[in-house]
This record gives sequence, C-alpha cells and structure tokens, in this order.
Amino acid sequence: MKQIPINIRNKRFDLFLRLKKDVPQKSVIPYRISKVKVYPNAVLGEEYTENDTVKLDKKTFYQKEEFFKPKRLLPYILLEEGDTFSPDKSKNTSRRLGSVGAYKFINIRYDEIDSLSTDSLGILEASIFLTPMDKRAIRAELQAVSKSNNFAGPSLALTLTNRNLFRGGEVLNLSLKGGYEFQIASGEQSGLSSTLIGAKSELIFPRVLFPIKISDDWFKYAIPKTKMSLGGDYLNRKNLFSLASISANFGYVWNANRFITHEFNPLSINYVNLAKTSPEFEQILEENPFLRSSFEQQFIAGMTYAYTYNGLGEADKSHQFFIASTVDIAGNGLSLFSGGGSSPQSFLGLEYAQYAKADIDLRYHLRLGSDTKLATRVFGGIGLPYGNSEIMPFTKQYFSGGPYSVRAFRIRTLGPGTYAPEAGSNSFFDQSGNIRLEANIEYRFPIYSFVKGAIFADAGNVWNTTENEAVPGGEFTSSFMDEFGIGTGVGLRVDIQGFVIRFDLAAPLRTPSLPIGERWDFDYKNPILNFAIGYPF
Repeated sequence: MKQIPINIRNKRFDLFLRLKKDVPQKSVIPYRISKVKVYPNAVLGEEYTENDTVKLDKKTFYQKEEFFKPKRLLPYILLEEGDTFSPDKSKNTSRRLGSVGAYKFINIRYDEIDSLSTDSLGILEASIFLTPMDKRAIRAELQAVSKSNNFAGPSLALTLTNRNLFRGGEVLNLSLKGGYEFQIASGEQSGLSSTLIGAKSELIFPRVLFPIKISDDWFKYAIPKTKMSLGGDYLNRKNLFSLASISANFGYVWNANRFITHEFNPLSINYVNLAKTSPEFEQILEENPFLRSSFEQQFIAGMTYAYTYNGLGEADKSHQFFIASTVDIAGNGLSLFSGGGSSPQSFLGLEYAQYAKADIDLRYHLRLGSDTKLATRVFGGIGLPYGNSEIMPFTKQYFSGGPYSVRAFRIRTLGPGTYAPEAGSNSFFDQSGNIRLEANIEYRFPIYSFVKGAIFADAGNVWNTTENEAVPGGEFTSSFMDEFGIGTGVGLRVDIQGFVIRFDLAAPLRTPSLPIGERWDFDYKNPILNFAIGYPF
C-alpha cells in the first residue's frame, strides 16, 4: 500500500486517485450542451418550419401555434447552452416543469453530436418534449363525509378546471358543492344537523405576482405559485341558526425542498353574517355574552403564514418527523383606516376582529417494522384577542375531543378547563377556548392484509385566557396539568393503498369536569366509538 504523505501541522495531505480498469471512454469525458430545443406542445412526428420557431435566451421553441408563451417557460428550464451536462440540472428541470400543472409528460432527450472536438470533450443537443394535459376537465365527487366535529353525511361537489388559461400555465377552478350532515353524538347534541351549499373560484398562477420583480434565483427547488380565491357558503344549522359567509384570499405557496412547504397569505378576508337565529339559539346567546360577542365579530381581515415539514413519507427511515406551524394575525391593517374613536371600531360599517393566533403540531413516528410503528404527537396553540376584540371569533377558537383529538370524549365535550355543563343544557357552543394543549401516542400494527390495529392514549384540553362567567373553571391557570382529560382505547383500520377507514373505541381515564378526588376513573363500561377517514396523526 502506498503511503500518503501528511503534513499534520498544516492539516494538509496529498491524495492520488485513479480510475478502475475497463471504464468506457464516454464515461470519463465531460459533455457540453450545444443547443437547447423546447417543444411546448409536443406531437409525435410533427415537422416545424422557420415560422414555427422562436429563439429566446439561447433556447429555441418549436410550436405550430402558441400553446405556451416561451417567456413563461424560461424560468423552469435550468439547461443552458454552453453548460456542462449535469444530471441534477436535468432532474430539477423535469421536476419544475411538472409543477406547472399543464403537462402530463415531460421527456428530456440528449443526442450526441459528431464534432471535430478532441476525445476530451463531447457535444450534446438537449430536446425537451412537453405533452399537455387536457385543457378542460370536469370532476364530480359524491362523498360520504366524516369530519373532525363528528358531523357525517353525504355531499356532492362539481369542479370545472380550465388549464393554461392565459398560455402561461394558469389554472382556473370553478366549484359548486352541497351536502347534508348530521352529528353522530349522544345526549343534547344528537339532534344537530346542517345543510350546506357553496361556490368557489380559484385562479392559480405558476409564478410570483408581485409589484417588484423577484429573481427566480431565490427559488432553486421550485418556483412559487400565486393563488387567488373567492368563495361563498350558506350553512343552515337545524333549530339553531343560518350562517352566510364570503371569503377571499391572495397568497403564495412554494416548496423549499421535497420536505418543506411554505404558504403565505398577505390578504385573507372572511365576512360572516348570522342571517337567522332560532329562539333556542337566542337563549344560548343571552346566557353567554362572550359567545354573542364571538358571533358579532363578522368581519375578519388579516394575514396567515404556514410552515410544514413532512418527513413521514420516508418509508426507509426509522425515525420520521412532521412539523406544522401556523400564524394568523387579523385586524391590524384595518385599524389604520377605522379612524379610532369608541370601541368596538368598524370598517365600512362592519365590526372587525383583532387577534393574534399561533399553533404548532409536532409528530414523531418510530418504525419498528414494515407495518409496525409507534406514532406520537404534541400540539400547542394560543389565540390572543386585543384592541377591537374581547374574545376570539367563534370560528377561530379551539375545541377538544373527537376522532382527531382526545378520542375518549365526544366532540366539544372536553373543557374548557374544569367546566362542567349543567345536565340537559346545550353546551356545544360553550366548550371551546383560545388555548389548546394536547399529546397523543399510538402503537400501530398489522392484523391481516389491509386490516390494521392500534392501541392508543390521548391527553388534552382547552382553556380561556380570561375568566368567562358562563363557563366557570375554564380559565388557564398554573394547575393546568391537573386539568388534562385523558383517555385510552383500541382501534381498527382498513388501509387500502393509503385510503383509511378508521374505527377507534376509547374510554376516559381522567375527566377534568368531575370534582377533585373523583377525576381518575376508568369508565370502560361507557366507551366512545369514533368513526373517521384517515389516520389521526
């Protein structure tokens, strides 16, 4: 063995490398790209004339009619004339073009060109063939819906999609939906049902729309998309109220890499109108001024940001992580135009909400075998009303219990704090808060083929940052650790290629609404059966 001279003092050494025997000559020389040709609407056997070509930024585009504007495709193509061939640039170009949303096939072909070059350099010609998707598509979905608030029922959704709308990869989605839902719950909540109709339009640009030009060099992995949406819904909750809402959003979404996704909405508007209320619901509002205040904040305008790291799809990794965090701030911009004065302030005659809300969802999965794992989750969130608001808007509050939370308690029957509703009262709207803490652990294992099993334990609750006389015991204090609702149970899941139908049977171990000294009681004789779609975390 040949010794390598090392200079320890300078931390340097001489390294000698040599190739193995019988390495093909083509594998040891670099290749340079002499030409980049792009076919935005590739048709097999199509021939092109000089009138069908456009040259832009040292790239040649071939199309009989302008299907896709060349200047819109340029940012997605990383191959450059004169560059040395790079497998990474080729792969990244293919991935970026696939993210446009207008193409179903992307094929990059390299042809070796005979030249007078020496054996130390090869010449390639790159051709990018792009096969479009159908320009228009209509999708109809008939679903049996199971939601995290225990509402279930049929729904129908129709979506019309128009791709490459302005010949720049834009996608327009027009949707109509309707559904009927009833709540799977016992006691006073068993009669709740709702009818929902809605419409939504969404326009997606596969680029950044911003007054100031942003360099594409900032986004190596993928170019952000700009999303605009406008929608309206009408919800009729039987024997309680009717609610009409209009929402509009403008924002950006982009992938930093294959794990991390950012979504930023600098403009998020939601207007809610409590159109019709029943005498029963008016009585509920009369008994709880805080609840009435949360419904009166009809106008929400602010900004949201969401960060997601998803490593749960790494099937070959034993340790898998997931992090999701959101920030939601509302009302700050409107306060600049409301003109001050008495509180609550309004904008265009509408009382608006002011709050700051943030939460984080941490998940860790430990793979113990091909179909066996230990899944854990920790969730924490807080919303703080201020200025124009004394309480968070009802739609922005947290709740606990149900198939995606602490499964030993029905939806909205846990908390806030140690609050214990009076027997026979309708506390559905009372049992929410602006603080939520939760922890879950679940052991998942195979039973037979696509049938899986689970053993789990959940703990959590919600609280209010201020005392609400209508829900005594709901304020967050230093003794919050003694106020967690805890439950355990077993689950059965039907997992068919990622589509999961889940049944979880759970019973409470600790019920915080009971008197001190009586909270620890494993009530296995009265279990709760949860039905849901998808894994809880």
